[in-house]
Amino acid sequence: MSDTDDRLAIIETCTRMAWHADQREWDRLGEVFADSVTLDYTSLNGGDPAVLTPAQIVEAWSGVLGAFDATQHLITNHLVTVDGDTAVCTAAFQATHRLADPFGSSLWTLGGDYRFDLVRSDGAWRIGGVVMTATWGDGNRHLMTLAAGQG
Repeated sequence: MSDTDDRLAIIETCTRMAWHADQREWDRLGEVFADSVTLDYTSLNGGDPAVLTPAQIVEAWSGVLGAFDATQHLITNHLVTVDGDTAVCTAAFQATHRLADPFGSSLWTLGGDYRFDLVRSDGAWRIGGVVMTATWGDGNRHLMTLAAGQG
């Protein structure tokens, strides 16, 4: 596989993470991840990064993201560095979440950057780590609490 082919496959894998979540294609979402994935959303939620299996990620995301009326995660400005069978892809994101809320706005949009750590496994690129760095937000952040069934 050429360097260009690797770069395109890596960008495709990162894009599919967002696409499958937004389309509620939960069975396909698990395919983009390695057997063990470190998720770091501490810039938004605090706490510590979590190490999860693809099945655990799908279960968690389908429960929360699936509770929204709609979500749209846009990922762009990909910068890819390949080193043999590992790679890093950094990208900007904007994620909009929609959920009817009788006491506030129905939209919450978050923006920032992702760092994806990828590994080549059986000839395919898989995500082994995601660091999400939120840099701005707009709208009703309370929607995440409602979607998680805690509000």
